[in-house]
Amino acid sequence: MAYTKGMQSVFEIIAEPNRRAILGLLVSSQQSVGEIERQLRMPQPTVSKHLRVLRDAGFVESTVDAQRRLYRLKPEPFQQVDAWLDQFHRFWSDHVDALERLLDRMEEPTATKKKTRKRGRGPNREQDKGEPK
Repeated sequence: MAYTKGMQSVFEIIAEPNRRAILGLLVSSQQSVGEIERQLRMPQPTVSKHLRVLRDAGFVESTVDAQRRLYRLKPEPFQQVDAWLDQFHRFWSDHVDALERLLDRMEEPTATKKKTRKRGRGPNREQDKGEPK
């Protein structure tokens, strides 16, 4: 039961759009509060508030670099979410596999048409120029 409550609070934390946006920025590299503020066009107090929530929940950690604090992601909470979601993987994996097969079949005719078109224009292209269409 405690594990389920923990997962519930994790999802409540990442459900907030501003926090998800901050997490999205931190995926690529560590960022300062000012950098996050500029990129997301959010007021500094709002960024700081969300970073505090994310830090308290263990999603981010910070280091001090001269006059600024740099934030980066911590992988553990995401690994826990992934492990929890893994139990549901079987419910969508068949559908994702079916979608992949459908997309592969949809690409086949397009690839065949392109090949056919190219073959028809091959070395006989010079001869085709003089013939009426």
